[in-house]
Amino acid sequence: MNWYGIRAIYKFEMARTWRTLMQSIASPVLSTSLYFIVFGAAIGSRMGEIEGISYGAFIIPGLIMLSLLSESISNASFGIFFPKFSGTIYEVLSAPVSAFEVVAGYVGAAATKSLLLGLLILLTARFFVDYQILHPFWMLGFLVLTAVTFSMFGFIIGIWADDFQKLQVIPLMVVTPLTFLGGAFYSINMLPEFWQKVTLFNPVVYLISGFRWSFYGIADVNIGVSLAMIFLFLLLCLTGIWWIFRTGYRLKS
Repeated sequence: MNWYGIRAIYKFEMARTWRTLMQSIASPVLSTSLYFIVFGAAIGSRMGEIEGISYGAFIIPGLIMLSLLSESISNASFGIFFPKFSGTIYEVLSAPVSAFEVVAGYVGAAATKSLLLGLLILLTARFFVDYQILHPFWMLGFLVLTAVTFSMFGFIIGIWADDFQKLQVIPLMVVTPLTFLGGAFYSINMLPEFWQKVTLFNPVVYLISGFRWSFYGIADVNIGVSLAMIFLFLLLCLTGIWWIFRTGYRLKS
């Protein structure tokens, strides 16, 4: 295992975060804070409780997951796309590092940024809404698994994209709508029975449901099913990355 190679890629990507601190960290935290102010403090105070939880507290897991998914994908996709765009990807491919070590460096840095952002949002929420975390171990587990999985997904998008516009297509046109429709701001049990069944085809439902369970012990779907879906998506991402390095898809052209 070439730990020096992994550390070099990791440190390079993390250094870019500190150079763009306002864009990478401050901006997402401020944007999410507006959700807490509007939906948590203003609108939430005038709404009833959902399964015994105040509305402001109920939406915290969904808002954190919304930021975590988008930032994980964005950080990882840009991290690998820019070397392709500038041509420095050939230096990485010719270096004495394996595919696993390259992925570990880029995905590890992207996941670290997303985890840092998620924890900062969690701390920021305390200023606006009172909440509790019944299962802190599982909460951190869901954060780590989600950050790593969607950083891998972002890595695949960064390889697939051949221009800057394509980097934003899937996060904006697919992931964000699925998050809003995945129970970030409501329980799917509030929907008509037909739409409850339709919503179960949305993979983000399982992420938000499991994450919310770690806070309050309530979930729209079984916690075991949520974990199984996360590991399934993780396996799919690992398979996709393996195929990319096995075939050289858009890496050597």
